Amino acid sequence: MSAKNLQEVLDQAGNTVELLRNSQIGAYVYPVVPYEFTNFRREVIAWRETAVLYDQSHHMANLFISGPDALRLISDTGVNSVAKFPVDTAKQFVPVSPEGGVIGDGILFREAAEEFIFVGRAPVANWLTYRAGTGYDVELRLDPRSPSRPYGKPVTRDLWRFQIQGPRAWEVIEKVNGGPVEQLRFFHLAHMNVAGERVRTLRHGMAGAPGLELWGPYETYDKVRDAILEAGREFGLEPAGARAYSCNTLESGWIPSPLPAVYTGEELRPYREWLGADSYEATNALAGSFVSDRIEDYYVNPWDLGYGPFVKFDHDFVGRDALAAVTPETQRRKVTLAWHPEDVARLLAAPVDLDGPGYQFFDLPNANYGSSNYDSVIDAHDNLVGLSMFTGYSANERRALSLATVNPDVPLGAEVRVVWGEPDGGSRKTTVQPHEQFAVRAVVSPAPYSVMAREHYKPGWRTTAAV
Repeated sequence: MSAKNLQEVLDQAGNTVELLRNSQIGAYVYPVVPYEFTNFRREVIAWRETAVLYDQSHHMANLFISGPDALRLISDTGVNSVAKFPVDTAKQFVPVSPEGGVIGDGILFREAAEEFIFVGRAPVANWLTYRAGTGYDVELRLDPRSPSRPYGKPVTRDLWRFQIQGPRAWEVIEKVNGGPVEQLRFFHLAHMNVAGERVRTLRHGMAGAPGLELWGPYETYDKVRDAILEAGREFGLEPAGARAYSCNTLESGWIPSPLPAVYTGEELRPYREWLGADSYEATNALAGSFVSDRIEDYYVNPWDLGYGPFVKFDHDFVGRDALAAVTPETQRRKVTLAWHPEDVARLLAAPVDLDGPGYQFFDLPNANYGSSNYDSVIDAHDNLVGLSMFTGYSANERRALSLATVNPDVPLGAEVRVVWGEPDGGSRKTTVQPHEQFAVRAVVSPAPYSVMAREHYKPGWRTTAAV
């Protein structure tokens, strides 16, 4: 009998780790946006040297939350404090399970006293939707991410979402606006004009320098995009394709897709029975060299991901007691691993080495081959000292990098090894061909890795991870 919900999927599978490691969902893609406009190196370098236009219109869900209990729902589900959350500001929102494992994260915008938009991946949108039905006076509207493979069918969203970033971004922004634009504080909202349209803005800085995220009705997508590209031409603005987009997180230090900590615990059984058999959580592809029979070993807490400063005990929330029992100094911390160039060259040469071993393919610039990636990080004595969770190549740094969480006693500058490839020839995922593992040398480095990002980001979850 076919499963009707996530809990039935897990019950029928018997082993959650094996279920997710052998998911047939295929590669995670950034949908609809063209793969490249020029080439991914040029597009990546633009956000460091001139300016770039990111198109974020398709790969994230928008969950619109409104009503008298909207703020209470947010307070009850997030580790973040809402004691100071004025209208026209945003927060990096992090909910956890009753046991303290991170479910996901995303950006929460407060557009009015009782109106919020959550923007991020499906696990948090799903969790908020479920919790809203447990006794909150709220209205929800979900605008799900665009299909990964639309096969030529029309794709529309409620909103388009762009970012203008880079050292010349503000020149582009003011030309588009037709006059000066106030540089508000980080994560504050305002408005600006684009091609006769009044659009909403968020002060951001994904590329280190001051920039803006903009959004508006999807029917104005072409008009707004064309106006930004035309205004940015003289400043070297480049549109970033889907291939370049994922490189930014390697430089800025955000781990985008930890496994949502929802697969265990009796308290979450009703939630698993609510989630569909085709939900993100049921089809998520777990990848990498770290393999454990216990799905709990893949869960991470806020300190593992650099979100420790967000955890505030001034309110009651799901998972509060579990996090209150954590000693932060003993937890893993987020770092960047800079992979050894000789070992990366060996991986890249393997596909044309007729006599050498076959390794798991290292794609450029995004080498991840699952939705949630977990590679073992080992020391000189083969002890597991951390997990590498997002891997790729930065054209700005000219390095293969991965974002990882490592034991607190692993110092910056230490040499470790990242075990690349899965054991026993690999899983049955469609992104995997039979291969051998290879332990790649890497140096433990700050997160963010980019000097510009470390020196210019607002102090918080990115910068504190560098120490």
